Amino acid sequence: MIKDRISFSGIVILFGFFLLQCNTSESTQPEPKTVEPVSTLDGLYNAINQGDAGDSVVIAAGTFELTEPLQPKSKMTITGAGIGETIIQAASSWFPGTDDLPDNPVDHTSVNRKAYLFDLGDGTVQVTISDMTLKGPNLHGALYGNDCDGLEMFNLHIESFRWSSIRTFRMNGAKIHDNTFIDAGGTFKHSGGALFTTWVSDSEFWNNSIRQTYRHPNHYYGFKGRQAKNCRFHHNTVEVNFSLEFPFENDEYVEIDHNMFTGVISIPKHSGGAVPSGGYTFHIHHNWLKKSYALEWTRNGAEVDHNFFDFDTKEDGGNLISSFGKAAAEGPAKFHNNEIRNPGRGLFWSEGVYNNFAFYNNRVIAHKTVTPRKDGLFGFNRECDFSTIEIRDNIIECRELARPLMRNQPSYNALIENNTFTNISDTSSFDNPNTGVTRGPTEALYFTCGADGEFTVDFR
Repeated sequence: MIKDRISFSGIVILFGFFLLQCNTSESTQPEPKTVEPVSTLDGLYNAINQGDAGDSVVIAAGTFELTEPLQPKSKMTITGAGIGETIIQAASSWFPGTDDLPDNPVDHTSVNRKAYLFDLGDGTVQVTISDMTLKGPNLHGALYGNDCDGLEMFNLHIESFRWSSIRTFRMNGAKIHDNTFIDAGGTFKHSGGALFTTWVSDSEFWNNSIRQTYRHPNHYYGFKGRQAKNCRFHHNTVEVNFSLEFPFENDEYVEIDHNMFTGVISIPKHSGGAVPSGGYTFHIHHNWLKKSYALEWTRNGAEVDHNFFDFDTKEDGGNLISSFGKAAAEGPAKFHNNEIRNPGRGLFWSEGVYNNFAFYNNRVIAHKTVTPRKDGLFGFNRECDFSTIEIRDNIIECRELARPLMRNQPSYNALIENNTFTNISDTSSFDNPNTGVTRGPTEALYFTCGADGEFTVDFR
């Protein structure tokens, strides 16, 4: 009995010691604090670089010219006095150069972290930055981060950076919204993106406006990345020549909707890429797209529907869907319920085999283009399995100049049925049986798009 009592007392003592250690450990962690208002450069560096995880830093109105990066801690909230009120920019003496650009798109160690206004480093999470203006012009970008889950950036004006304004690797759960980017995707020979995200997941990008004020010698990208999973890009206005590019990787469940894009959506993958079981890779819907070279393929598992493709007859250099890859791809892709005005070279062209392509319930009105373009609207590879390709239930009208439907003889083996064709020159080469179902879009196209829904597409 005495032995049992001693054992029990020992347990009580050990438990008490454990609680004491826990309380002591917790007491050594500083409580998050609010630092406001920061009004000097030294105060800004001290509040952020010497601050603690979870701190809230409020920055007063004024211009802060940095000579080295700010280094936020996890869960910091950094808030300015407003766009144009709080301005954080690089001092003219801070000039890191561009010899190390472009960085390696899949190697975070290739990035010069000292060339960004904010350096999140590795594993700094749940940082929030808002309500200020961020400027280069000599830096690579505004923010760099690796393993920077939970990043939120909003109500920012981001202007004039030499590579990519927001450059991240392995980011999950980000929210980037209500920002303006101007000349923020690279200058001179370096063409980055307003946002360049490598391996991003479960993230949302909305109400951003991305523009450029000069002619870039190379490509200028809005959203640029390598592999996105469970991400949504919506209600953005992107007026650069490549609006969104996610090439090469196996992307999954990427939704692109309610945007106004003047440039290309580029999503090519060798052989089209894998498709998640029962799911999709890209769903592109309810966008207003303005470049005749609108979608860069090859990609399997994509669906494109309820968009307005609105092309200028003076800029007719592209096929709406263009696939430059020579490796065979098995699809599928579904293209339906779209309104299309003035395809340039055509509606679909693929250098290699692309199977399981369905083009249905679309309305196409093709005016004579400036060149003028006379090729067939569909340019399939001759080796396609045409039993898997269907063109049905569409309204396709060529005005001022007749055009053929197809560019080669084997293509007539595709399923072609129940279309309304006007001024299509090769209708004698194929059957087009009437099935009695609805032709053209099955519902009126009506939606708002662009940042804050600034544009309306109305086909009611």
